[in-house]
This record gives sequence, structure tokens and C-alpha cells, in this order.
Amino acid sequence: MLTDITRTVFTVSDFLDWQRSGTLQLSPSFQRRPVWSVSAKSYLVDTIVKGLPIPIIFIRMRTDRKSLRPKREVVDGQQRLRTVLGFIDPDCLCDFDPTKDAFTVSKQHNADMAGRPFAELEEEFRTRIADYQFSVHVLPPGTDDAEVLQIFSRMNATGVKLNPQELRNANFFGAFKQCMYTLAYEQLERWRNFQVFKENQIARMQEVELTSEFAQLMYDGIVGKQSAALNRLYNKHEDKFEDQSQVSRRFRKVMDTIDNLLGKDLAELPLKRIPLFYDLFALVYDVSFGLHSPLTRKAARKPPPGMRQGLLRASARIADKDVSQEVAEALARRTTHVSSRRTVLEFLAKECGVG
Repeated sequence: MLTDITRTVFTVSDFLDWQRSGTLQLSPSFQRRPVWSVSAKSYLVDTIVKGLPIPIIFIRMRTDRKSLRPKREVVDGQQRLRTVLGFIDPDCLCDFDPTKDAFTVSKQHNADMAGRPFAELEEEFRTRIADYQFSVHVLPPGTDDAEVLQIFSRMNATGVKLNPQELRNANFFGAFKQCMYTLAYEQLERWRNFQVFKENQIARMQEVELTSEFAQLMYDGIVGKQSAALNRLYNKHEDKFEDQSQVSRRFRKVMDTIDNLLGKDLAELPLKRIPLFYDLFALVYDVSFGLHSPLTRKAARKPPPGMRQGLLRASARIADKDVSQEVAEALARRTTHVSSRRTVLEFLAKECGVG
């Protein structure tokens, strides 16, 4: 039984010293080979510079039979360690390949560090990186491979399956992702005031996914919800997001307009439901900028004087089930299907006298 696992912290400098002295083993046989993208590596270094937490690193203590020196075998976290050690001192990795392993921090992650190797960074940044503390679980020397694998099988067995947005968070690190998370987090109090999301949904990034759908709407108009399509959007703008300023400005303007129209009243209306909030956003966006309009800078049009009353009237009809059969069916099933979204949008537009 593993009852003497040590829970501690070690700095980046500690791991660097061990790697240079040959007492750190980064790649035991059961570890995956490093496959991180440049963007993922850049994101990790920026996370370290900002002093934010990263997942726990597991090491197993061993004793070298010839030298009798202690060896530290990384059983989980080798990609994280390899990334930061290679960034600080490429020569400390015997298999460092400049064509695959060399990288610098990107501007989208940290403009103050962008494009410069570790040696050319200001002392402040180099110190932050070197002094960063990893949370580490140390397995005792007697821990065999079977016990290590058992530990990770139990960790995986008790975990919750990642939803599509959590998978995007793990797989993308570029400009589009950064923008979507920033925009979604800016609206945290509104999500709560509007009661669009429950706290557990926010914890699992559902507000970020909806924000991403709003960006997709700006590009493609009303579409059905498909994880693959959102993944393609993230991938397309991974390296460069040229429309970031206009997407951000329009998103913020639409959210401001929704707040001005309905405010905290929204929390009492059926329009707070995620599928209906999508159509509410789409309607306000259409009124403000026009669906399928080019993402160029243009002033937002003001909502018509009767729009608030129209939205309240539409909400009352939805609550009372005083809608056509077509609208009722769109509200009852396949609410994220393109035809359902268009049907509800047309209903809202008609009640508001726009379109």
C-alpha cells in the first residue's frame, strides 16, 4: 500500500539542477513522448511567469545502482518540465532538436516576452521562471511500475469526462482561444445576473462555448451547433486572429445592448435559457450590425423604441405557450438545430417589429 507519498513543492531551479547533474529522468518507458505544440509551450511559460497553478507533477525516487546517487524519475509531467527546462537551457536536454523543440513566447500570450529566448529576457522574468514552484507528489523508492499505473488508472476512473469546450481548452492555446476566454470572463457578472448559466456550467466553461458560438455567428450567420465546426474555427484562428478587435467590439456592444434592454429582468424570462439567449443575441446582433455583415468597423445601430416591449411580449407568449406549432416544436426539441434557431429568431423579430 502506498501510504508514504510525499506532497511537497520544488522550484524550476531544483529540476534544472537535477537535470544538469544527471539525477533527473524525464522519460521513463511508460511516459508519452513530448508532442506539445509551440503554442502550448508558449502558454505554459506565460502561465509560469504569471504565477498561476499547473497540474501536479509526480516523481518516483530511485537509487542509481552504480553511483548510489538518488535519481528522480518523472512519472507524470515530463512534457511540462521538458518545455520549461528546454526554454531555459536547451543544452541540458541531450535529445534537444532545435527544429522541433526550440520556441519563444508568442505575443498573444505575453507581449513583454514575445520572440526572445530566455537569456535575453529581463532579470524579473528570468527570476519568476526560475523561482516558480511546482506542486509535486513524490512516490517512495519501492513503488513499482504496476503501482504507478494503478495510481493513474484510479485518477482517470474518478475523473469527469471532458466536455467539448474543456477539450478545446486542452488542445488550443492561440489567439482565438485567448480572445474567447477573455470575452467570456469579462461578462461573468452578467452571466450570473441574467442567470443564463448555473455555477457548475460556468465552472465547466459553458459560457466560453456560447461566446465562441457568437463569434461563429458573426462569421457564418445562424448555424446549427456542431462541436467539429467550433473546433475548425479555433484551429483556423490559432496562429492569427485578424478580426479580434472587431469581434470583441461587436460582442461587447451586443451584450451591453441586451443589458440595457432587459437588465436583471432577463433572469425572470424564458429568454435566459441558453438556446433562447442564442437567438436573443442573434436578434440584437442583426439589429445592431446585420447578420453576414463584413467584420469592418461600423457604428452599431440603435434598437428600435419598441424592442424591449416586443421582447417582453415574446417572452410572455413563450411562457404561456401562446405560439404557433412551428415555434412550439422549435422550442421543444432540437433547439440547437439551424432550422429551430431560425424559426425562433424569426418569431422574436416579428414580435419586436424588426427584420
